[in-house]
Amino acid sequence: MTLQLGADEALLLLTALRRDLPAAALSTGARAAPYATDRSGSHPDGVPLAVVHAANADHVRTTLRHAHALRVPVVPRGAGTGLSGGANAGVGTVVLDLSRMNRILDLDPHDQIAVVEPGVITAELDRAAGEFGLRYAPDPASAAISTVGGNIATNAGGLRCAKYGVTRDAVLGLDAVLADGTPIRTGRRTVKGVTGYDLTALLTGSEGTLGVITTATVRLRPVPEATATVAAYFDTFAEGAEAMAELTAARLEPSMAELLDGPVLGAVDEAQGTGLRSRGGALLLLQCDGRSAAAEAEAELAVRLLRDRATSVETTSDPVEAERLLAARRLALPSLERLGRVLIEDIAVPRSQLAAAVREITAIAERHDVRIFTFAHAADGNLHPILVLDPASPDISNAAWQAAGDIFTAALRLGGTLTGEHGVGTLKRRWLADELGPEQHALQQRIKTAFDPHHILNPGKAL
Repeated sequence: MTLQLGADEALLLLTALRRDLPAAALSTGARAAPYATDRSGSHPDGVPLAVVHAANADHVRTTLRHAHALRVPVVPRGAGTGLSGGANAGVGTVVLDLSRMNRILDLDPHDQIAVVEPGVITAELDRAAGEFGLRYAPDPASAAISTVGGNIATNAGGLRCAKYGVTRDAVLGLDAVLADGTPIRTGRRTVKGVTGYDLTALLTGSEGTLGVITTATVRLRPVPEATATVAAYFDTFAEGAEAMAELTAARLEPSMAELLDGPVLGAVDEAQGTGLRSRGGALLLLQCDGRSAAAEAEAELAVRLLRDRATSVETTSDPVEAERLLAARRLALPSLERLGRVLIEDIAVPRSQLAAAVREITAIAERHDVRIFTFAHAADGNLHPILVLDPASPDISNAAWQAAGDIFTAALRLGGTLTGEHGVGTLKRRWLADELGPEQHALQQRIKTAFDPHHILNPGKAL
């Protein structure tokens, strides 16, 4: 459903927001332009009508109450680091910027929970928990710049999710505001609880289409006693994927398993002055954690299994050296963004099909003559094929869209999904029905209407 905003509604909304919000909380005109796009590389049709810089839940409720009454679309936004177009805001929309709601309200080391506002940077929550020997387990590669609220909106995964789960597994409860300004509280501070429907899980991953999160109660975990890091190089990306399958078959459960292909290594080398590509055509980074002896034993088993396939293997228990090795993964996307405009895909397949998916992606790149750079959360089958496009071209080419479509079709054929952690946003909506089927798609649309009867929340996204 697309809402058409008239001049009268726009004027009435701006008048109401200027009356009921502090002057510093509202941006219009050129000051609103930077809030039109996220990090996906896609572009909306113009710039938003206004940006509300919410500093508290009252600002959120006020904005939604007026927008609902006037049928004005609202786009919730955290740090703008999303990769699927979910925070893009075009003409006639109001952006609800939550980045100023950035307080850690409570951190309870005894119950191992934290209560945070949505604008808290993910890595800052992790650091705060670390002062008590705890950590916030979800660890997206963007942790240093992304917000907890944005991670919840897309049910973000990350580097540690193979062992510790995705964001949904860490969220115990939410305070949120519905489209009409009604505040609700879901979940609880306890680890267990099954009273009523699980609205916390439903809101997590809903991409701002069902409600706007104002606080989150999240679970913290103890920092492992020891962590061992393994770096293994392979001649090809497919061989790295096959090696990961062997580790899975051997019942290894690393906390992290990141696989980067040769072109990604080359892009990191070019951007960072490293020499990774000269060591192989793919790099598999593993981390094993837990009690000291257990972490070391698991890492040693991984090394023994990898040596038959890898061209070289190295290990370290030094945190500084480990971060140096992991820098290649964390810098992968920024390095690719230097090469051109990126179209970022996010498929996931059953772990046993990882190598097959890698071969499909290679064939698709050759068939459509497009550049595809791929890295993966290898332990859970989540691949990120990145199409790097001509930055001078204002539009995504037909060849790129055809390649993306073939990637999604291959993922579904292998028993997988269109998106493992980035969300549907705008970029994947045309393929959504292929995965959901008509009955489930219709049911999800009815759920959307129950939460947001006038479809003002992030319209044109997710569904």
